[in-house]
Amino acid sequence: MPIYAGLDVSDKATHVCVVDVEGAVLRREVMASDPAILAKWLDRYCPDLVRVVMETGPLSTFLYHGMVARDVPIECICARHAKGVLSARVNKSDVHDAEGLAQMARTGWFKRIHMKASATHFDRAAIRIRAQLITARTAMINQLRGLLKLFGLQLGSARAPGKRTERLAMLYSQRPDLEALFAPLLASIEAIEEQLRTSNRNLEKRAASDPVCARLMTVPGVGPITALTYTMSIEDPHRFARGDDVGAYAGLVPRRSQSGERDTQGHISKAGDPMLRRSLYEAANILLTRLKRPCALQTWGKKLAEAKGPKRAKVAVARKLAALLHSLWLNETEFRWA
Repeated sequence: MPIYAGLDVSDKATHVCVVDVEGAVLRREVMASDPAILAKWLDRYCPDLVRVVMETGPLSTFLYHGMVARDVPIECICARHAKGVLSARVNKSDVHDAEGLAQMARTGWFKRIHMKASATHFDRAAIRIRAQLITARTAMINQLRGLLKLFGLQLGSARAPGKRTERLAMLYSQRPDLEALFAPLLASIEAIEEQLRTSNRNLEKRAASDPVCARLMTVPGVGPITALTYTMSIEDPHRFARGDDVGAYAGLVPRRSQSGERDTQGHISKAGDPMLRRSLYEAANILLTRLKRPCALQTWGKKLAEAKGPKRAKVAVARKLAALLHSLWLNETEFRWA
């Protein structure tokens, strides 16, 4: 008899519910969130297992790949979509969520999520670490600026490490007692900047060694970070039937609310991968504001900026870039300026 299982995963424990083809609950259990333990239990008590369903979450990648390696027929589904189904119950609990996921596995009424490979997550972690270093450096420099103002001193627009050192030396000549006070903060900033330079070098080498990233970087405004983020987010260009679908995947298309005679469009959906959306938007910003050699996409974006404003133009150019990069990747071609 075919049976189905749902996993409600938390950091320490996972609630399991098993149902038959009619939807009757056969077994419930609570186990550690470990793929070996879960796979062993399912193999023992679920001999006719057809499908296992769990939601996306912090442990979903670890559990998914671990259970796939043990030949468990598992599917990972979108947590946002599952929430709409699970919220039908009046009382929310881990037991009820596990049963709801098992019923979704039985009916097939869910949207499967593409699970990225472990090597992809390794590269994504490197980009996340770089982003965190940038955030920490910005916060520390802002703290330095604010503390200097307490003593009537201004750091000014000195952003490069060399210019910042020169500016601080001039300020310390006015207040020598502040040099020892700010020494720990400056040492931390310099350490973070050194780690950031190392991270940038590693990511640039990684992008240069990838033939796909090398082709994508021929597009104006697209650098190593954007190319790596794009390839890691998409992973397989054949997942999308059209290039325009990539823009929707990145959350760069307007929200739509249609019912009867009412049909309105709002701001962009911001669904999908936020890292990919930020990278495409930054590439569009560079293309529109810093690129000196004109191209058709820049000309189109500037005309749109005059009519709709710069923010809408950057979003539109980012959406165009998503489709363009997909086309170059799929056709194995480089960007042509003409």
